[in-house]
Amino acid sequence: MKTVAILGASEKKGRYSRMAQELLMEMGYDVIPLSVGGGTILGVKGYASISEIPRPIDTLTVYVSPKNMVRFVEEIVRSDIRRVIFNPGTEFETIEERIRQSGKVVVRACTIVLLKTGQFDGS
Repeated sequence: MKTVAILGASEKKGRYSRMAQELLMEMGYDVIPLSVGGGTILGVKGYASISEIPRPIDTLTVYVSPKNMVRFVEEIVRSDIRRVIFNPGTEFETIEERIRQSGKVVVRACTIVLLKTGQFDGS
């Protein structure tokens, strides 16, 4: 089972990060909520930083603005994360390039669309 961390995870209904978490869980992925508060979301223990997460992460899906993403960039670069998905509205070329230079796969796409069209594992 692949582990997917959701940066910008939210308990609030209507948020795309919450919809993505629900869909990922429904499809059997090991989901890790990642938010400033680090609280439990949809019954899953959350974290406030990537370095706190006790297991390897295959994919990080981003739901925060570039301004809020800045504090996570070096942590992502140093991590074992294989792939980072920038959802619509989160894209920022400088941040993406820094992550790409660290050897990680960088994708600009909607996680929900990838999941619903069967492309999530292949992107």
